[in-house]
Amino acid sequence: MDEHTPVLVEEALEALALRPGGLYVDATFGRGGHSARILEALGSGGELVAIDRDPAAIAAGRTRFAHEARLHLVHGEFAELATLVLAHTTRTHCDGVLFDFGVASPQLDDAARGFSFGKDGPLDMRMDPTSGQPVSVWLEHAGADEIRHVIATLGEERFASRIAAEIVRSRGAQPLTRTTELAALVARCVRTREPGKHPATRTFQALRMYINDELGQMQRGLEQALQLLAAGGRLVAISFHSLEDRLVKRFIRVHSELDPVLARLPRPPAGAEPPLRRIGSKQRASAAERAANPRARSAVLRIAERRP
Repeated sequence: MDEHTPVLVEEALEALALRPGGLYVDATFGRGGHSARILEALGSGGELVAIDRDPAAIAAGRTRFAHEARLHLVHGEFAELATLVLAHTTRTHCDGVLFDFGVASPQLDDAARGFSFGKDGPLDMRMDPTSGQPVSVWLEHAGADEIRHVIATLGEERFASRIAAEIVRSRGAQPLTRTTELAALVARCVRTREPGKHPATRTFQALRMYINDELGQMQRGLEQALQLLAAGGRLVAISFHSLEDRLVKRFIRVHSELDPVLARLPRPPAGAEPPLRRIGSKQRASAAERAANPRARSAVLRIAERRP
């Protein structure tokens, strides 16, 4: 089985405030690290719906949890979370939803998936290889301004213009089809980089996020989770970089604060209370976990609860 060490497991379980007979959703199954711990805490009447876009993750999960009747494994996007969950259970609301955003270690480790700038493979990067177009196809026809915008916005890369221009120039002679080709091209364009960070890190992040519509998926997934949560149900989100965390933080703020217009009234109307309340402040992995698992160093966990 592919190895993947989940982050902030104990913190996530505590944040979910698990009820033994509840219905929970692991919206980003990965290799089932969080799901396994949720199942340990559930009673015989509890249920867990686990979703992943990656067919390889679902296949690995079906092998690992072959005899687990309380688990419903679903191949799909968490932008369709509510529809997927309601199709696999008779309950209409759930008691908690967990998101663990970003890319899973097995995806990075498999050169054939094209996520890693350190391994030679096809320039693909799709979370679901059965759907959409690979990065190489998009780079073949996208304009320089569009490429620059994606790399600058989603990668926060200050050398985005130079990289985009070099991609367009290079593809005129030969299409970019391999990860190492793109990594070498970016390295020629990036003059300085943070210590210990590969010059292509930000570009690969940006292209991966774009081709998989990761921020759009996140926004729609969070909105669907809000619809699904029962009163007292918990929303728990783990992010790995500033763009993800900013989106989660903004979503919780928007849905946990009273409309400013209503807040100015002497007495806000009945039913005007926001649907969520923020629980605590952001959490980070312990020093011990960060030392044992480098992926945990950038992880941020945020919690909100559905109001009665």
